[in-house]
Amino acid sequence: MAMAMAAPPHRQPKRRRSSTTPAQSPLDSLADELLFLVLDRVAAADPRALKSFSLASRAYHAAESRHRRILRPRRADLLPSLLARYPAAAILDLTLCPRLADAALAAVSSSPCLRAVDLSRSSGFRAAGLAALATACPDLADLDLSNGVDLGDAAAAEVARMRRLRRLSLSRCKPVTDMGLGCVAVGCPDLRDLSLKWCIGVTDLGIKLLAHKCRNLRTLDLSYAMITKDSFPAIMKLPNLEVLTLVGCSGIDDDALSSIEKHCIKSLKVTPSMVSSFHRMSNLQTLMLEGCKFMADALKSIGKSCASIRQLSLSKCSGVTDAELSSAVSRLKNLLKLDVTCCRNITNASLVSITSSCTSLISLRMESCVHVSSDGLKLIGKHCHQLEELDLTDNDLDDEGLKAIAGCSKLSSLKIGICLKISDEGLTQIGKSCPELRDIDLYRCGDISDDGVTHIAQGCPKLESINLCYCTGITDRSLMSLSKCANLNTLEIRGCPRVSSSGISEIAMGCRLLSKLDIKKCFEINDVGMLYISQFSHSLRQNMTIVHLAGISPNGLIAALLVCGGLTKVKLNAAFKSMMPHHMLRNVEARGCAFQWIDKPYKVELEPCDVWKQQSQDVLVG
Repeated sequence: MAMAMAAPPHRQPKRRRSSTTPAQSPLDSLADELLFLVLDRVAAADPRALKSFSLASRAYHAAESRHRRILRPRRADLLPSLLARYPAAAILDLTLCPRLADAALAAVSSSPCLRAVDLSRSSGFRAAGLAALATACPDLADLDLSNGVDLGDAAAAEVARMRRLRRLSLSRCKPVTDMGLGCVAVGCPDLRDLSLKWCIGVTDLGIKLLAHKCRNLRTLDLSYAMITKDSFPAIMKLPNLEVLTLVGCSGIDDDALSSIEKHCIKSLKVTPSMVSSFHRMSNLQTLMLEGCKFMADALKSIGKSCASIRQLSLSKCSGVTDAELSSAVSRLKNLLKLDVTCCRNITNASLVSITSSCTSLISLRMESCVHVSSDGLKLIGKHCHQLEELDLTDNDLDDEGLKAIAGCSKLSSLKIGICLKISDEGLTQIGKSCPELRDIDLYRCGDISDDGVTHIAQGCPKLESINLCYCTGITDRSLMSLSKCANLNTLEIRGCPRVSSSGISEIAMGCRLLSKLDIKKCFEINDVGMLYISQFSHSLRQNMTIVHLAGISPNGLIAALLVCGGLTKVKLNAAFKSMMPHHMLRNVEARGCAFQWIDKPYKVELEPCDVWKQQSQDVLVG
């Protein structure tokens, strides 16, 4: 019998290398202008996505380099490589670099496209560094040197070489005198916005020269400067001046303000002694009277003479009564923003006038107006439907009042902390009716539970900030619902003892934009929670408060600090200081992070909100 021949083994045909080029991405054919619009949308949704985009291909890497306009380095030694990587950057924010040597500013020479530099939180540089900056950036238009307590006339002389400056802040540059200001006035004639706040070396002579040379000034801040009424005639000759700030200028009185009568200043911030001159300022649009003491009929005269006012602040002003406030607001038909914080004498009568006369309000702040009842607060929801910002902190608000306020469907900011009568019932209505809400403050609202927070999380998808400090009834279920709010960047849950690492892990994984976190006195959070923060919360760029957390060890803390490189301030229990490697602390500080060591005894018991409020009132009365 013939034997069957074995079948030859099956062989795969050799693959031939394709001669065609890889398919191009649809983005490759876009012009830079259109591609940059796409990247703007991507960055608005999730800034971290730009990094992923740049890693997709060399072409995308180059496109992202051309697109980046703002640089915010955490270390000064990275400046040369960053400026080389992003040659089109127009804004350099150095506020995360606390120490900058002159050599660091010299490195800016590789970026001629820069138009704005912020040095307001940096120190260590002198006139030589500013000289290098002036040489490297001849087209610089915006320079912030606030808090330059060591910068004097020599530094101002170097600033004067930046002839195209439009905005300059020398706030708290106390060594600067008339000589330095004169150099700036002569060298930078095109200035539009200048702050000389706390420049105590500047006198009338410097201001007169400034007004003579810088005719295009629109905003001028002279708060706490040593000027008198002799400088006012020169200031009033500035043809484009719109905003003049004179807070703390003891040398300016009512006689000086009489020269404002014929000039179109739109915004004025003053000291209490100037209140009687407002009848001369019929063109005012913004009036900030924070901390003033009103005499009889003073507020009424503002309403009669300044009908064009759109923003009025009476925060912490004494002497404000129902009759005075009602008379003023009844004439301010164009008012958009009103602040009556801590005006403790007003009652429901004022709310009647405000809500009936100012129906176009978009901002109302009335924290600690303790004599206004919940019935009065209901009027806000009935009449002020355009409100976008509402602050009712420490008021007599209850659930019925909160339900009425839910009628303000355009609200983006709602602060109702220390309103001890509200519960999930009222908060649920806010969640159903205010889809634009981005910021909500529920500080010490002790009757709030997971149900109320869940309705806020589900009904307010744009939520960015929530304060739940000392809301002792919330648990991990609240954090799990908040983890679905992808835009959440601020979470404050201090004093919430039922929150654990399980909830924090959900927040870390779901809220990748988290930049501020307060977990003080959250006793159930341990190293597991910190490890999730270190793995997912890379956007933490502001504050982190970690005090009285018994379950956290130095290892868990170190992991979070090393990975969250954008932190600027961290509060820790002093006991950790000796347990953590000193070189690690120096490394974190070198990135611009400041440690605040809290030396307080560990305390598990939390005071009920009503007890805490009564103790606070006793302190105020005492």
